[in-house]
Amino acid sequence: MKTTMLTFFFCLVLPSFAMGFQQLATIPLSMMNQSVDDMYDGCNEAMAKKAASVYFPREIKNQPFNEAWRVAKSFAKTKYNNRKDKELTLNQVQAIYVYTQEFPRFYENLNAAVRVGADSYMAAFPFHAFHFWLTSAIQILSDNKQCQTTYRRNNVRFRGQVNQEIRFGYFASSSKEPSLTTFGKETCFHIETCFGASIENYSGKSESEVLIPPYEKFKIIRIETGSYKSCCDPRRGRAKLPLRALENDPKFIPSPVCGALWPANMQSLSTPDLRPAHRLR
Repeated sequence: MKTTMLTFFFCLVLPSFAMGFQQLATIPLSMMNQSVDDMYDGCNEAMAKKAASVYFPREIKNQPFNEAWRVAKSFAKTKYNNRKDKELTLNQVQAIYVYTQEFPRFYENLNAAVRVGADSYMAAFPFHAFHFWLTSAIQILSDNKQCQTTYRRNNVRFRGQVNQEIRFGYFASSSKEPSLTTFGKETCFHIETCFGASIENYSGKSESEVLIPPYEKFKIIRIETGSYKSCCDPRRGRAKLPLRALENDPKFIPSPVCGALWPANMQSLSTPDLRPAHRLR
């Protein structure tokens, strides 16, 4: 896997009379060490076989996955037949479509399980097949691509420190458009992602969406306050944001197939529930 070179710009929207960031922030940012962050490094082929033959037949019996997968089938088939990225399989294309479709809304169930599923990953995690297909699709679409600047708006407030290393710890949607305030007016993340992938060609929505995987690690470069209109304005001093080289080094998580292990050198700061508000994925 490539080394992550990225800038993480955290812009918190507060009213002008606010006394300080720490007083009003509600959700702490952290490394999310309880998240399912498997990269399938070294066992991609083995997992591809097991996802199709073992996990999917078992997991498709459960709702709401069954309904979401069924509804997306014909739409995903069309996307697959017209795809430019020939490495993508039909299951990977359908996973992207299922994640982005508005009805039935499956991404909330997926991310709720991903955020806290590390301890039960080998036994009771309910979405092995889907997690693999979505993760591997992101990896294909981001491979050999340039890092890109994206924005993520929320209707909740977060707490963090400059130079703090964090992860979202779930599949985090972001956009190439900085002004999508319909997704939130409280917090805006200005991100440079090197592992995120543009999924607009396979999405169930017509948005310039970039999906960030749970394992990508960021460093908070700056925290600013301002109005929701000016926050994340790309014209505001982007050159002042220094790049930070962060080697993507997920914690110890065994693959359900080949037992590949990653270094256990990250200490969790907390494991907050970062359930998105409203439509935000």
